[in-house]
Amino acid sequence: MKVYPRVSLYALMLAAAGIPLYIHVPRFASTELGISLATIGTLLLVIRLVDLVQDPLIGWAIDRWPRAQGLFAMSAAAGLAVGFPILFNLGPGPSVAVQLLATLVLLFTAYSLGSILLYGRSATLALRPEPAELMVLAGWRESGMLAGVVTASVAPSIFYGLGAGGQGYPAFGLLLGAIAVVTALVTRPIWQRPPLAGEPLSASGLVRSGALRLLAIALVNSLPVAITSTLFLFFVEDRLKLAGWSGPLLVLFFLSAGVSVPLWTRLSGRIGAKATLLLAMPLAILGFVGAALLEPGSLIGFGAICAASGVALGADMVILPAMFSVALSRAGLNASVAFGIWSFAGKLGLALAAFMVLPLLARNGFVPGQPNGPEALSSLAFAYALLPCGLKILAIILVLRLPKEG
Repeated sequence: MKVYPRVSLYALMLAAAGIPLYIHVPRFASTELGISLATIGTLLLVIRLVDLVQDPLIGWAIDRWPRAQGLFAMSAAAGLAVGFPILFNLGPGPSVAVQLLATLVLLFTAYSLGSILLYGRSATLALRPEPAELMVLAGWRESGMLAGVVTASVAPSIFYGLGAGGQGYPAFGLLLGAIAVVTALVTRPIWQRPPLAGEPLSASGLVRSGALRLLAIALVNSLPVAITSTLFLFFVEDRLKLAGWSGPLLVLFFLSAGVSVPLWTRLSGRIGAKATLLLAMPLAILGFVGAALLEPGSLIGFGAICAASGVALGADMVILPAMFSVALSRAGLNASVAFGIWSFAGKLGLALAAFMVLPLLARNGFVPGQPNGPEALSSLAFAYALLPCGLKILAIILVLRLPKEG
């Protein structure tokens, strides 16, 4: 197997891990473990405070010991292989919140380590450290990410349909652990490639390269996706009353993103990354507005929204990280610390989303899986559809302010 397919497989493992962390955990913790939405939001914020320190440190360690990248890659896979079977076999109890927090810290640390290594080593993993080749690498990487997302989106429903207990989550945890083990074995060769060294990262280097602007865009742009990811299962099952359709709709969403990745990659090569983003981002706004107008039972309408939103997500996933990598490469900067900050920015968006919207829903009387009144469902529709719309408009304004590409 050549380098890029192995890169794609490692990305698949990380994405398959990210979906339960970003989408399934809130509902699993509330319905299976009996933890309140406000407590879940607080736990996710605590984890982000850990990330505030550890993500840049992980990036620093990867740059400090470049020849240990194989050890880092295998350690990340091991953390996922151990953590997910533990996570989805937790049960209700007086100390379950503490157990959940400890398990999530392990999983997010492993996920951060793998993600920062994968993105920070873009110049090393690419066949040539050139902008065009970095974009090709990004296409392979994000295609693997989307394959992992599809796998993780549909697996719990399949296991549940086959008769697995706990809504399929315990079997899902074992599957994720097995994926991590196989990935560690198959991808070891790519981490033997000699790492390309650059200048140490500094604040002035981030500003000079333009990477700081891209970090700001990444944070703002992550918020709409983080909000909709956190609330997706609630919106589908409690607002639209489409019980049993969340898995297929997630698959449609991410398949649409996957199909669009090579199209956005080629378009970026023709018209530039900035122009490509400005074509894609309004699609997400149309999706948010459309979701706000849907009535219960609107399966076809929400399916169309999932498809359009997925296409928009495809551009976000491949273009922004590639722009960041190109900016660092052109400036000759070490990328791992920078992608440590990048990783933290994305997860900070998730934490801010959970901390903002979950307590808001709780205050308005929303209870997952239970009958909810008009006020509770209206607050869910506002949080899922209209709030992300405003944040996406802000992200577009920031992209418009980027300098012209040379």
